[in-house]
Amino acid sequence: MDEEFNGLVVKAERALARGETLVALMHYETADRLRQVPVVQSALAYCLARERQQYQRAIALCRQALEAEPAEARHYYHLGRIYLATNQKALAITAFRRGLKLQRYQPILDELRRLGVRKPPVFSTLPRDHFLNRSLGLLFSRLGTR
Repeated sequence: MDEEFNGLVVKAERALARGETLVALMHYETADRLRQVPVVQSALAYCLARERQQYQRAIALCRQALEAEPAEARHYYHLGRIYLATNQKALAITAFRRGLKLQRYQPILDELRRLGVRKPPVFSTLPRDHFLNRSLGLLFSRLGTR
């Protein structure tokens, strides 16, 4: 049973790395029936969101995985990607940042780089494109204080 479970997880991870979420979903579902492990649950949650658009169930599964293993950055990565699938970019960025606080997880860094996360404006009460925010933001960046 352990060999079968491990084999399914390896196949699912390879499929997910290739972007084949449907194949990964099938393997993760079978593995989850054999044994419920947080790593499998969070990856399964992402696959459910991508392939079946079951966003609420996916978020709930990912949160379960986070409750079981709160120090695992991979769960935050999957949760963030689920939020991106639901067009909730702010929540996704929050999830990614929480994961980065735990450990330097390269897929999270890649995702944040792809999103192009901005720094907060110097004056949060003014619009981002206000003259003071643009000018002082550039100045502070050049000085290295930002």
